This record gives sequence, C-alpha cells and structure tokens, in this order.
Amino acid sequence: MTFSQAAFQSAILDPEAAVPDGVINPGGAPAQKRFNVYRNNVAVSLSDALEAAFPVVRKLVGDEFFRAMAGVYLRKHPPKSPLMMFYGDVMPQFLGRFGPAKSIAYLPDIARLELALRHSYHAADAAPLDAQALSLLSPDALMGAKLRIAPATKTVTSDYPIHAIHRANTCTDAPKPVMQAEAVLITRADFDPEIHTINAAAATCVNALQKGQSLGQAMATADDTLDLGAILGLLLAQGAVTEIY
Repeated sequence: MTFSQAAFQSAILDPEAAVPDGVINPGGAPAQKRFNVYRNNVAVSLSDALEAAFPVVRKLVGDEFFRAMAGVYLRKHPPKSPLMMFYGDVMPQFLGRFGPAKSIAYLPDIARLELALRHSYHAADAAPLDAQALSLLSPDALMGAKLRIAPATKTVTSDYPIHAIHRANTCTDAPKPVMQAEAVLITRADFDPEIHTINAAAATCVNALQKGQSLGQAMATADDTLDLGAILGLLLAQGAVTEIY
C-alpha cells in the first residue's frame, strides 16, 4: 500500500471516510481507532480556533449551535495556513450562505468586524506621522497629498449596528443596540485595537486613502456627509497616518 498525502488530508476532515491506505498499525492492519482519535483531535482544534476568533458570533448563536456550525465550516474550508490565528477568513461569506443562521441577518457583518479586529491586532507596527506635518501644507498641497495609512487600520461598513451589537456582547451595562446602519474605524495606537463609530462617508474616504488616492480624490469618493476634519483628526490622534507621499 502507498501513502497519499492528499488522501490523508481529505480523510482527516471527513468523518465518514475510511482510513487512508498506508495508515496502519504495527501489525499491518488499518489503524482505524488511532486515525479516528487523530481525526477528532484535528476537528476539535479547528473548532477551538474558530471559537477564539469569533467570540461574539459564538455568543449570539450559542455554544451548541456554534460547535455544529464550526463542524460544517471546517470541512468546507480547511486551513490554508499553519497559522491558526488567521483561520476563518471566509466565515462572513459562509455565514451569509448558511441556512440555519439566516434569521440573524447581521451575523456575517459581526464576523467581518471580528476578523478586522484580529487582522488589526496582528498587523505590522508603523511609526505615526507627526500631526503637525499636515498643518505645514498649503490647501492645494494638502488636497494633492497622499497619506499612508497604518496597516492596523481597518474599516467595516454595515446596514446593522455592528459596533453597538459587539459592545453589548462584550461590555457590561452597554446600551441596547438601536437597529440602524453603522460604520466603524479600527485603529491600533497601542497594543490592542480600538473601535470607533464613524459614518459611511468617512469609511469610504479612508478606504480610498488606503488604495493610494490623494486626499482630494478620497474626498471626492465620499458624499456630502463627510466631515474631513473629524476623520483626519481621528486618524492622526490614533497614530493611523504614517507618511505623506
């Protein structure tokens, strides 16, 4: 019998699959019991990684539901990296298609928020720009300037109050969410990411800056609800601007 790594990987995530060829006991018989234990341990480890990555999603659906859902997810979406801190990147899309979770319409966006927080936490460090540097530019130069945004800076826009829902499930005595659209800016000035509620226009502007557009171009992508001074002030205060170029 020859050992196939592809067959082994496939069988690891399929509880109904037979023991792959080449996985044998010392006597030469298929190592069914040992393989089942290993297969179960892999599933448990991946489920644990998903629970750690999406604590608010887990709280919203309950432990039993989340475990069952994680079992479906891990078999459809096995890890592509040995770094478990990044496992679960397609959870928002999965939740959007997962029938049993359809009744919680905001669940995919909560997953997006939790992913953004995790990516912000693990993003590379970047030295902040001195806030005075922008004040030295003429108005025309300022509009033509491009601002490099720190890698830890993320935005999430939703039709639901994702910040309020997240806060209600992570903070004691948080107010009850009001069902309205919310956008958030995530920054990491120190060690842990922080969530700031902004409007959709500000999120659009930040996204444009992250894509390398000038400040003037980024302004043009947003509607007239954009408060440029407020979003620039927040970015600078949070050390989220690292360079003018």
